[in-house]
Amino acid sequence: MAISKQSVYEPLTESTAISLALRLGLFPEGAPLTCREIGDGNLNLVFHIVDQTNNKGVIIKQALPYAKVVGESWPLTLKRAVIESNALRTFASYVPEYVPKVYYSDESLAITVMEDLSHLQIARKGLIEGKTYPLLSQHIGEFLAKTLFYTSDFGLNQQQKKQLAQSFVNPELCKITEDLVFTDPFFDHDTNNFEEELRNDVETLWNDSALKLETAKLKRKFLTEGDALLHGDLHTGSIFASDEETKVIDPEFAFYGPLGFDLGQFFANLLLNALSRNAEEREPLFVHVEKTWEVFEQTFSELWQNHNVETYAKVPGFLQEVLDKTLTDAIGFAGCEVIRRTIGLAHVADLDGIEDKEKRLNAKRHALRLGKTLILKRESINKIQEIRELFAQTN
Repeated sequence: MAISKQSVYEPLTESTAISLALRLGLFPEGAPLTCREIGDGNLNLVFHIVDQTNNKGVIIKQALPYAKVVGESWPLTLKRAVIESNALRTFASYVPEYVPKVYYSDESLAITVMEDLSHLQIARKGLIEGKTYPLLSQHIGEFLAKTLFYTSDFGLNQQQKKQLAQSFVNPELCKITEDLVFTDPFFDHDTNNFEEELRNDVETLWNDSALKLETAKLKRKFLTEGDALLHGDLHTGSIFASDEETKVIDPEFAFYGPLGFDLGQFFANLLLNALSRNAEEREPLFVHVEKTWEVFEQTFSELWQNHNVETYAKVPGFLQEVLDKTLTDAIGFAGCEVIRRTIGLAHVADLDGIEDKEKRLNAKRHALRLGKTLILKRESINKIQEIRELFAQTN
């Protein structure tokens, strides 16, 4: 499917998005189309185009040359749109049931045209509303086990892996993660954003040299370990869900990184939702954390036994060493994410949406204690169930 190339990039409008969809042949000529810009993220425009005769639609996502959350003073590469479409296609080769179909992409326009998932709900929104999504952890555990295994040195020969890794070099968006997740929240940086009532708690964190040392180790892992193709930003706002379906979206931060990173991001955002709930309502979130790991561990182990291309795969203890390291790293990465979503630049509605100010502040203080404990105690946690114990201990 081809369209005439546009020599100069311009952001789409609702009108030009409709024109593009018609030029692509996605709808019959003369179809009564409606279009809404529905993007609520920080980096992109997202257009939902629907044929009113049959209610069928598509999504056109366009990267902006700057971060919406800041404005044009924060320029960003448009190449992230290619990263995203290529990541979705790569994931689809292993787990097509867990990602939207990509119909078309165009590097010059920085667009990706994909399946309409409007029959599903963003998982973060649903979790805030109290929904449980019973299959969420089963699906995410399988998604991560398969995509991570098959893009690693265990699922690909070394030459294939290195070639694939070259196409996902993503320095600009990795720099965002390096700064906003691993650096800025742990120092007095102007990107940080928190209530003045939390200042004493935040300054205590900034002055904790033991915490900074362990966070530095985690940042180094993020910078240097290229185990497998990561989503790179796997939070509950990057997942569409229902009671039966789960779809992972927005992998524009995709790159080759450590096995535990996506797991840690997902764990953290489940815990952030748990922090926003009353104690008696938290159990489904703890169950999701635990089941995600259990499904990941089981699925990854089965792939290891049946599809491993590494000569050393059958050496006793090697698989367990990989799994243990992955869990340890995931717990540490989760701690960094919990802290940055509490006092860093980009917050989550789970915490910020708590209407009672005192409850909100208490939840955020709990988040800081929990995040710190996950980072400092990650190497002493042997079972995923211990996370709920640390949650209670830091309350």
